[in-house]
Amino acid sequence: MNNDKQLIDMISELKSSRDCLKREISKVIVGQDRVIDQVLISLFANGHLLIEGVPGLAKTLLISTIAKALNLTFNRIQFTPDLMPSDITGTDILVSSSQQDSKGFQYLKGPIFANIILADEINRTPPKTQSALLQAMQEYQVSSGNHTWNLKLPFIVMATQNPIEQEGTYPLPEAQLDRFMFYITIDYPTYEEEKRIVELTTQNFDDSISAKLSSEQIIKLQHAIRALPVSDHVLDYAVRLVRNTRPNLPDSPSETNRWVSWGAGPRASQYLVLSAKARAALDGRLTPSEEDIRQVAFSVLRHRVLVSFAAEAEGIKSTDLIAKLIEKG
Repeated sequence: MNNDKQLIDMISELKSSRDCLKREISKVIVGQDRVIDQVLISLFANGHLLIEGVPGLAKTLLISTIAKALNLTFNRIQFTPDLMPSDITGTDILVSSSQQDSKGFQYLKGPIFANIILADEINRTPPKTQSALLQAMQEYQVSSGNHTWNLKLPFIVMATQNPIEQEGTYPLPEAQLDRFMFYITIDYPTYEEEKRIVELTTQNFDDSISAKLSSEQIIKLQHAIRALPVSDHVLDYAVRLVRNTRPNLPDSPSETNRWVSWGAGPRASQYLVLSAKARAALDGRLTPSEEDIRQVAFSVLRHRVLVSFAAEAEGIKSTDLIAKLIEKG
């Protein structure tokens, strides 16, 4: 009973924290409520996210603002074609001791050693450098030579990419895309939102952000989210939705067999349930519903479903298939 009461108190605290965080973020970011909600879901579910949008939609500002609203360490890495893996993870340097007249190697930590990493325009660097993130994203560790360093938790990679400048860019490999819990797209603001953006940014205004949560609090809330119960029918719905994206299974839908080359793997099922838990908790609810699964499905599945040449010829995207699978139930 005591554990149940603690869990209820933690979820109530999380809902209050969400409201407080959104108030702080709104001091700088106008609109984008859907994107902010998804970023917070990803944060409290301890999942990495990839944000795509055309230039000027405040992708970088959004992530840096969220980092300021949390009492977490933050580093920004600008990905460029000449960026090397050691520029991200760190490198051994030769140092000498003036007292003992001896030399030795010392590991100089790279910018990846922070709680929140902004991987800005991640698709501008070759796969060799992109892969430097893989171990950190999956195992929360960085290896160099014979040594392995643990990253301080929470550790979240928030990457951005530009969809319209394809010349000189390197699409992320599927194995790396699968490490991102969410693939989020940012749309243009509405007329009223854009008017408000112009009004705010063309005059002096207070953009100071107060830190609201520490790393210890965030980790406790992440553990509370994982402790939430999930009903069998919600679990069945999540697994069935993911399995329906895989072609050539005995129960695969006809649309999947026709339009899909590769479907989502088991990690998608895990992320669907975990992000649905986070969404429910942020709303103050103690268990996720099928609606929570549907609301996070596009962000979890769009980058894990590879459509076939036939689908591309017909103008069918992965999001079109996901919408049909959700509609069919």
